[in-house]
Amino acid sequence: MDLLLAEDLMLLLLDDETGAVRQTHLRPLLGGAVLADLALTGAVEVEEKRGVWHTAKVQPVDGARPSDALLAAAYDEVAAKPRSAQDLVNRIGKPLKDDVTERLVERGLVRREEHRVLGIFPTTRWPAEDLAHEQQVRRRLGDLLVRGLTPDTRTVALVALLSAVDLTHKVVDREGLSGGEVRKRGKRLVEQMDDGDWAAKAVRDAVAAITAAAGAAAVAGGAAAAASG
Repeated sequence: MDLLLAEDLMLLLLDDETGAVRQTHLRPLLGGAVLADLALTGAVEVEEKRGVWHTAKVQPVDGARPSDALLAAAYDEVAAKPRSAQDLVNRIGKPLKDDVTERLVERGLVRREEHRVLGIFPTTRWPAEDLAHEQQVRRRLGDLLVRGLTPDTRTVALVALLSAVDLTHKVVDREGLSGGEVRKRGKRLVEQMDDGDWAAKAVRDAVAAITAAAGAAAVAGGAAAAASG
């Protein structure tokens, strides 16, 4: 079964039993996965950086609009206006949680369950229905991160995205390796890529910006509370 990188990622991020999402920075991560798929299929490319103060923009490749509806929507977003990869991962990622989980439901890999927190607040969970594909993805990741087998470009792209949010050591059976060693192996794999890790870098930058903004808001809120007290 051929799935998008974003679908593979979502399967890894969903708790198989509870169906809860185990990742707070889901929007840029899924957006980065879709950008990576567009890049791997030759639908988009990044212009060369022309100076220290110039932010390289992502550009569509003429005549390369994908047939897949989700990728086509992302391609259209890229084509609408020259934007940085960091901007695009958030723009493209905004609707992807619902879009990707719905695709997984349609494929029979997860099921949708509606719940209410405290009996009041509605929430949706997606427990595993068929684990075969997810287990295959984890085996491929383990081949690279643990067993040191020959990497393939698509799986390395998945490693790069997971590394961007420090998850490489949590998605494989480490077979006795430490979490730190698995992290190092993931980073080495990403460094060996020619130029295919720009989507993962955009995810890292977006997560850093979100974290910094949240920290600043928390500090400001604490200062305001102290002043009012």
